Amino acid sequence: MDPDTEVESIFRQENSEKDDEEEEEKMKRPPSSYGSMKSDVSDVMEEEEKMEEGDKVSFSFPFPVALPASTAQDGTGIQMNRPASPETLYTMTTQQTKPPGAVVIDTRSSDLGDFSEPDDEEEDADEVLITNSPEPPEPVEPEDTTQDENGQPGRLHPEQDLPHIFKSIQSVLTGLTSDDLLKFKVSFYQWESKMTLPQVMEGDLLDFVDRILEMLGQDRSLLHTINTLENIAMKPVAEELRNSCKRALIRYRLKQYMIEKHQIIREGVVRAGRQNLLNNIYVEPHVTTRGYGGVDPSHEFGRSPMSPSTLQVPTADTFVGLNNLFRLQTGDGKPVRTVVTTGIPGIGLTVSVGRVSLDWAELRANRDMQFVIKLSFRLLWLLRNKQLPLSQKASIVELIKYHHPECKDMKHLEEEDCKFLIIMDSFDCYQASLDWQNAPVINDNYTQAHPDVLIVNIIRGTVLRGARVWILGRRAAVSQIPSQYIDVVTELQGFSDEKADEFLSIRFCNDELTRNIVAHYKRLPSLRILARHPLVCWMVATVFERCYRYRDYGVHPPRLTPFHGSILIFQTNRKMEFYNGIPENELKWSTDEKNQLNKIGKMALKMLERNTGVFFEEDVKEFGLKVTDVTVFSGLCTELITPASDKKRTYCFLHFSFQEFMAALYVFTLFRLESKNVLDTALLHKPKLFASKDQTKSAVGLVQCALTRTLASPPGHYDMFLRFLCGMLNPDCHDSLMRGCLYSHNAPKVIGLDDAQRLLEQTIGTAEENRVENLKECLREMTQKDE
Repeated sequence: MDPDTEVESIFRQENSEKDDEEEEEKMKRPPSSYGSMKSDVSDVMEEEEKMEEGDKVSFSFPFPVALPASTAQDGTGIQMNRPASPETLYTMTTQQTKPPGAVVIDTRSSDLGDFSEPDDEEEDADEVLITNSPEPPEPVEPEDTTQDENGQPGRLHPEQDLPHIFKSIQSVLTGLTSDDLLKFKVSFYQWESKMTLPQVMEGDLLDFVDRILEMLGQDRSLLHTINTLENIAMKPVAEELRNSCKRALIRYRLKQYMIEKHQIIREGVVRAGRQNLLNNIYVEPHVTTRGYGGVDPSHEFGRSPMSPSTLQVPTADTFVGLNNLFRLQTGDGKPVRTVVTTGIPGIGLTVSVGRVSLDWAELRANRDMQFVIKLSFRLLWLLRNKQLPLSQKASIVELIKYHHPECKDMKHLEEEDCKFLIIMDSFDCYQASLDWQNAPVINDNYTQAHPDVLIVNIIRGTVLRGARVWILGRRAAVSQIPSQYIDVVTELQGFSDEKADEFLSIRFCNDELTRNIVAHYKRLPSLRILARHPLVCWMVATVFERCYRYRDYGVHPPRLTPFHGSILIFQTNRKMEFYNGIPENELKWSTDEKNQLNKIGKMALKMLERNTGVFFEEDVKEFGLKVTDVTVFSGLCTELITPASDKKRTYCFLHFSFQEFMAALYVFTLFRLESKNVLDTALLHKPKLFASKDQTKSAVGLVQCALTRTLASPPGHYDMFLRFLCGMLNPDCHDSLMRGCLYSHNAPKVIGLDDAQRLLEQTIGTAEENRVENLKECLREMTQKDE
């Protein structure tokens, strides 16, 4: 017996003290498929947990040990001593890598005699791969594109796929001497807790590479191999492996960035221990290729002052999945390059970016995209305003490297076969005016230019020519991009009623709580309509979850005014944080913010009086406002799509009920802070009881003026306005909710609420039947109590 064989037998004897059956269970793994590795890793993890206490052998060598020379250099045959495996005989990848004419033997059987003369019944059995080469064969590319479980084209680039990783690791380790290979395995084992020493040492080199890819996955196996080679002072070999798998390493680092960035969704104020995983709570909103502005025309009173041609709902045949945006084609049948996605504020554009990024990182979709690189317009705007060299002139490669250091020295973006995605969200955050006509043309990725010029050339397609570009932003902002640079415009539509119920259902483990919340919010028609908006749907879930902790809650319909007030506060705080750069813990509404909201409310009241739901640029300027501040930054309004023949840009509020809320908020604010009753000037008939000017400035006088307007107008015109005004009179709304935001802590208290309540009760007793129910809702809003 030669010395190497003797050493190996000693080593095997020291690690075989337990009985054969127990050893078989410990070493159980599927037969080699040369990198296919489709078995369930969780099964291996469960076995490893059982072996943690007894199977980790402290291994030391009292004398120099040399492993047998790798048989991989002379050709690899069948491993007869492989343990039994519960896995299938081969997988799809095995079939792809199986050489023509290969003999198939099931190595799971300990009785090799069974395979010497196969029976006729076994002729059709699955075959196990055998090859005469130590290197895995090149994968066979099928003519038809493979698809994943979501119908997505799922073929990875060959240099990012498992066969290439297998071949690269096996190739560099084959070049090691026996001593170096032993040193490598020992170091690999010391720094890898998921594998036992026998699992590292048993078998030949091919078995080792096969096993680590199966147990650790291709990314961890590759990184651990490179780190181990560097630890044993073999940096040239590590660098060779790094260069061979550079495309896979860059993809891995981008994947890790996307997972860290989007795995946990931030909802409202972050509370320790209450973070939610995006995968657990995400419900995809409808995305349409034929948007009309994204505003829901539904209304509790069945009316909308906007014409049907202005507000339309896209049909189901125009819907497309988020992960399928770049499977769309242009009119001439070519794949799209630039896709623009818009939506009203709070509809979920940012969350949609997180969903697509996370699906790519976790290999659920768009696997054929070699890289997904995020270049947020918000970060580009912050960089532009910093006093840094890159803020004045930089190339697109330098910008990518600045935001993603892992993309350093990445030459792949220049290659023709490199298919990658650039995500540019928050277009509305880039507040500079872009010169689409006169910006210099840049034809390569290394020419330095001002960020404004780079953005124009990215969208033009003269730089990053091979990229797919996904631009997201509010319609009033992205509408400045010339149409010739856009292949498809899509629009987030929010939830259907069924998706809203699903969103509320998957958030809670308590089925009874879920049923109560879903049934409760539907009792108020306006809230059911608003819940199609993802932001409001989240508020419904958050508020009602807390409310149902109290006894006897849920008997009567919920209140509407607090929800609209919460939307206003959320959007204003987000504007200050997102556009003005104010830290979250320093948010404080300035006088300018309050004045702007009052002016928007004044405009909303005038629109209500004119019985219109749309406004134009001249209307905004009439009230001393800037169009961008109202339609982009405020988060309260949006732009509608207008016919090409009509060159006037049309705008509206997020929903017509929000316009009614802002009008009521303006009336109440002037009443509380300036003791003005703006409704008094239009009072057609003033009862003697309220003839005094001082009396019309009281709460009861304000309600009397609002009631007069409402009852003198057609049903539905001022009804919601009256309801919101009565709701604002309640201290829970104007004091608890708005204090510190729109109103200071020392703002004057509202008096005369009891008189206003009695007036409402008297009006309910004398009003027409079709008005009574809304007046009762007004009373509930005013008292914030059930009848």
